[in-house]
Amino acid sequence: MKRFIPLMLAILATPCTADTVIAARNLRPGMIVSTQDVKLVDTEIAGGFQLLGDVIGQEARVVLYAGRPVLPNDIGPPAVIDRNQIVTLVYKAGSMTILTEGRSLGRGAIGDRIPVMNLASRTTVTGSVSPSGDVIVSNTINHF
Repeated sequence: MKRFIPLMLAILATPCTADTVIAARNLRPGMIVSTQDVKLVDTEIAGGFQLLGDVIGQEARVVLYAGRPVLPNDIGPPAVIDRNQIVTLVYKAGSMTILTEGRSLGRGAIGDRIPVMNLASRTTVTGSVSPSGDVIVSNTINHF
């Protein structure tokens, strides 16, 4: 036990640093982050990502500058729907389902709520983006 005490003290006295994910090159908003776009540096930046896996595959929401840390508000899930894209609006109430076309008025990832203009009625509704790229409109909205 006595010979382990100096080893434990040496381990405890060693300053702990964490890796931080930084951009390896400049990325424009809308670009998907790949393994070549980011790298780890041996420094800890408050609020920064510490694992490459948390960043790779995400979409840049703002310009990511080379050498700067990637922060949570800088990235997000990739958009499934782009602005002005024609999408299917899905309205469900019980066993009834109504499908119609709409034009998205914003970009959205899965689960995001985006405004969509119903092309038949020219009414703007808000719905949730589904994994299939459809927009699910809640049955509590009466503008469909």
